[in-house]
This record gives sequence, C-alpha cells and structure tokens, in this order.
Amino acid sequence: MIVRCLYASRPADALKGTFLDNILNQSRTNNPALGITGLLCVSDDLFIQVLEGGRDEVCELFNAIVRDPRHTHVRLLDYAEIDERMFGNWTMGHVSIAKLNPGMLLKYFKRPNLDPFETSGKATLALLSDLVATGSIVRRGD
Repeated sequence: MIVRCLYASRPADALKGTFLDNILNQSRTNNPALGITGLLCVSDDLFIQVLEGGRDEVCELFNAIVRDPRHTHVRLLDYAEIDERMFGNWTMGHVSIAKLNPGMLLKYFKRPNLDPFETSGKATLALLSDLVATGSIVRRGD
C-alpha cells in the first residue's frame, strides 16, 4: 500500500546559502532506498512538501521532519492511501513559490499568495498537480 502525505511548515531560520540544496540533496540521496518520491515547494518563510511511498516509510519520514529543528509549525494538510503516485518521477522535485503565476494561485486560493495554513489540503494538492501538468517543477539533480 502506498500513501501520500502533504504538510506545510516554516523554516526555523532564514534560508541562506546552501540550506535548501542540503535538504534537497539529503532527500534525493535517502528517498530512493526508502521508495519515497515527492515534491518540495519553498519560499523565504514556507515549506510545502508532498511525500509518497509505503505507509511505514512515509510516516517515519514525516515524524523525522516534525522533530527536525530546521522546521517549525509543521502542519499535516492531507494524508491518504493512494492507488498511484502523482510525483513518481521525482526523488524530490522542487518548486520556487516566488515564481508561481498569481493567476494560478487565484484558481485555488482567495488571494494570489500561497498560504496552505489558511486553505484546504485538497486545494494545495490541486495546485501542485497543476504545477506538474504545466511543467513548473524544477528537476535539479533528479
């Protein structure tokens, strides 16, 4: 059985230098052995991440993220058993939130800014699905 976990968090410190690259490299190194795929969206003050894989592996990784001092205000937005992966082609895809089209944001949110803490997990996941469909995902290192 595979599951999808969608969460949002805030970075504990300002994202500087190689901070994001370290997180992506760690994900891209560790996730394949665990059978985990996903997507990470990042801005100066926000992480949104989708994790897909086996239930035990995804739950353990989510629990590790909750305990990770690099994250604060970790909130589970959606968790579901799934028939197929949405992000199966990425050990960890990456989207820069700063580069999102305001029109796309207005499709799912009441204002043209991404705030997953103020909307449903389904709306956030629909936005991420649109990003996959439109090719807005950066595939560095994958």
